Amino acid sequence: MVAPVVVLGPTASGKSDVAMAAALAVQGTQIVAVDAMQVYRGMDIGTAKPSAADRAAVPHHGLDLAAPTESFSVVDYRIAYDRFRPTIPGRPLLVAGTGLYLTAVLDRLDLPGEWPDVRAELDAELDAGASLGTLHERLAALDPVAAVRVERSNRRRIVRALEVTIGGGRPFSSYGPGVAAYPPTAAALIGMRWRRDVLRARVARRVEQMMDAGLLAEVARLAATGLSPTARQALGYKELLDHLEGRCPLDEAVAAIATRTGQFAVRQERWFRRDGRIRWIDIDRDPVAEVVPAVIDALRA
Repeated sequence: MVAPVVVLGPTASGKSDVAMAAALAVQGTQIVAVDAMQVYRGMDIGTAKPSAADRAAVPHHGLDLAAPTESFSVVDYRIAYDRFRPTIPGRPLLVAGTGLYLTAVLDRLDLPGEWPDVRAELDAELDAGASLGTLHERLAALDPVAAVRVERSNRRRIVRALEVTIGGGRPFSSYGPGVAAYPPTAAALIGMRWRRDVLRARVARRVEQMMDAGLLAEVARLAATGLSPTARQALGYKELLDHLEGRCPLDEAVAAIATRTGQFAVRQERWFRRDGRIRWIDIDRDPVAEVVPAVIDALRA
């Protein structure tokens, strides 16, 4: 199979617009979403999922792979990727916001298994009132390397690291080649980079647009049918669930979305920055005009 072209960068950087413009310019190009939250059906506005019109114009893969009530991991994503990748003719265009998922499919990361019983016990502890700090301290005792890599506020990653370490009897950080190993690749990796202040403004504008598009109603509808612990932690959904469940007023929830999304964008940037294979393009004003030519060249190479 032909190696892919990858457009990557933090949230709100304009990856999807760039990918669509490039795919329309190079006949036959198909897009693969590499995003941990766009896999969930019905979580459309808050994940900035490609529109129905875009998906009709260009075939997309990696979207709507699971119900929001289901647990879905990087292992599940790679299984799905390995199924649909052979159906894509020519050079696929990957749009990557989740670095771990990209590493898993591009570099064939050695992935741990799953231990649902252990995960259920950890989730039950948290639901019963145990703090994330307590679980993070437990992780630090069992796997200090993983504890340094995992933010104390990230429930999903703390639970996953403990699940693997406890269930598999092997430190989560020991799986290789590891997220710090970047072997040679035939893929073309193109990174989109904005100045931090400009990216923060783009994030704030996106949050406003999502609210105007009906994000609150989307979250309320999903909450009525139930969300998995992973889906509940998604940017925008967690904060609006806090509002809907009476823990904060709406304006406070919306402000929290912008703050948390901005922090997440910085973490995404740091993750990708470690990969020396990426060709970075510093964007001044227009991501489509400034990045699409490089993507088209890579698709045609």
